[in-house]
Amino acid sequence: MPEAGEHGAPDRVRVGRVLGLDLGSKRVGIAVSDRSGLIATPFSVLQRSGSERRDHAAIAKLVEDEECERIVVGLPLSLDGSMGRAAKSAVAEAGRLATVVSVPVETYDERLTTVSAERALMEAKMRADARRRVVDKVAAAVMLQSWIDRQANR
Repeated sequence: MPEAGEHGAPDRVRVGRVLGLDLGSKRVGIAVSDRSGLIATPFSVLQRSGSERRDHAAIAKLVEDEECERIVVGLPLSLDGSMGRAAKSAVAEAGRLATVVSVPVETYDERLTTVSAERALMEAKMRADARRRVVDKVAAAVMLQSWIDRQANR
């Protein structure tokens, strides 16, 4: 149970630095939180190498280099909340990733994060070719920020 802060309200549960992943078949969008676990920021896009083992090794190195304490993998549920093929694939890959990293790995609903990211980039008047290069990491940040906000409201 969190201890009471100076105004009697419970202090926010500390989550530390978190890596957010938006898994795709060609690219993995990557976001990280700040060290306090309050703000998610787009970080990079990992081009899939054709070898999941190499991709997971690259992610494990990021976890170590960025001193992350947890990985949150976007779960692409169907709009009705059911688990389609993409969601089942994400759960399976998150499970395999968990065997090669030294931190907990969990999944989190990412419905409409790519749509939200694309919309925000369009509103920023970003050209289509530039949007394609960053949309995956922005979607990862949208998903991770949602996860962070949910942790704060627990």
